[in-house]
Amino acid sequence: MPLHAEFLDYADGETPCEGYVAHDSSHEGPRPCVLIAHAWDGQNAIIRAMAERFAAQGYVGFALDVYGKGVRGDVTGENSHLMGPFLEDRALLRRRMRAALEAARRHPRVDPERVAVLGYCFGGLCALDLARAAPEGLRGAVSVHGMLHPPRLGPQPPISASILLLHGWEDPTAKPDAVLGIARELTEAGADWQLQAYGHAMHAFTFPGAQRPEAGIQYHPVAAGRADAALRTFLAQVLGEPASAPRQAGASGNG
Repeated sequence: MPLHAEFLDYADGETPCEGYVAHDSSHEGPRPCVLIAHAWDGQNAIIRAMAERFAAQGYVGFALDVYGKGVRGDVTGENSHLMGPFLEDRALLRRRMRAALEAARRHPRVDPERVAVLGYCFGGLCALDLARAAPEGLRGAVSVHGMLHPPRLGPQPPISASILLLHGWEDPTAKPDAVLGIARELTEAGADWQLQAYGHAMHAFTFPGAQRPEAGIQYHPVAAGRADAALRTFLAQVLGEPASAPRQAGASGNG
């Protein structure tokens, strides 16, 4: 399959951002798009590889950029200084996510009415916040070991996108009360939502490099495989199977 991948400049107001888009160049028509929100370390080679894997499955993969062009963190280091401003200003995060969605919907290879957003850890929060904005064209949102606390931006309008939460039950960043809280929130917003919780799985359970169980961070291969299967099924349901898409394993992400 001929894969085409390129960086794409877009903007949130005066803030330049740099997405990474991958698609099957042999297919001329528009295809459903999977937006991928990065973890706290910013867009990197791991996230870009995910975009390419989704392209290999027949989607357009779009690795978005929350932090802005050239602003990147350390894959194995401390990145609170990058993530913190967006946790403190969820309206800013929502605007940044909407800008990425609109950039994806404008892409000539993307069907603007069939977009889903996926995120891991901080990216899971990003995906949920985009769904909370109820934007046009967004069919689904997936949070994988994501942060679950609400944005507190006023009354929540109805959520039109379907929601999938893939959660490690031993994740210290989203304890059971947070899980119950988002279940209430999504129910009250009328969302079509589902939750898969994996026993004994900690934060970052899909990331093979996560090996800090003393901090509640550890790879769990069984949970990762189950999450991958759930993700592939969900995307097929909300976006439809891309035409001529080969069947391949899905993507997994970092913390």
